[in-house]
Amino acid sequence: MGDDQDTERGFLGEQPLQPLARAPADAAAKPHYIGHRDRLRERFVTAGHGALPDYEMLELLLFRLIPRSDTKPVAKALLVRFGTLAEVLGAPERLLCEVKGVGPAVALDLKIIAAAAHRMLRSDLKARQTLSSWAQVIDYCRAAMAFEEREQFRILFLDKKNALIADEVQQTGTVDHTPVYPREVVKRALDLSATAIVLVHNHPSGDPTPSRADIEMTREIVEAGKRLGLTVHDHIIIGKKGHVSMKGLALI
Repeated sequence: MGDDQDTERGFLGEQPLQPLARAPADAAAKPHYIGHRDRLRERFVTAGHGALPDYEMLELLLFRLIPRSDTKPVAKALLVRFGTLAEVLGAPERLLCEVKGVGPAVALDLKIIAAAAHRMLRSDLKARQTLSSWAQVIDYCRAAMAFEEREQFRILFLDKKNALIADEVQQTGTVDHTPVYPREVVKRALDLSATAIVLVHNHPSGDPTPSRADIEMTREIVEAGKRLGLTVHDHIIIGKKGHVSMKGLALI
């Protein structure tokens, strides 16, 4: 019995230590999207945002919001659904969450980014003559209103140099109607010492064609403003895929 034990001890004692099993080389490799993120950041630094299409700019935003996944498919899916980067940021949280890969936390973060962008655009407009930066006005209004699920009636109040004094949502209505009171519009303009205004509202249906009610309401505001020295430069209607200028249609 003793000999057997000594033999067993000797056998076990002579066995070389076995190295711990190593994970396959592929398992230790970095996910493929890590290198892509580094390259995209480098392009942004060296070439600027103008060198990047919308989906890559959106990817850059999503890097922070979705840190452990490939964000390119999510960025492209958002753009397929909404159209442009501005429209993605303008979309309601509920609709953002319908896109695969976007949860409530990511949707909320996108809306925070959108709010910061809107403030930047508004600050930029305040520093310029509104009528000489019309494309920026349209971009700002589309980003703010294109995907709202209810009609909003917004007014841009301008001073004598057509610089922006204030931008206010006056009324929020239903999916196809917003009550607007011309007397209240003119009163608010006088309160702000505005000499001109731009009217803006959205059509949640997506079609920016002005209705008969839109035209009549606009003309009432134009007439009320004339009596008090207030000019209505335009009434812009925003849809999901475009906009219409009533002045451009010779309706005012």
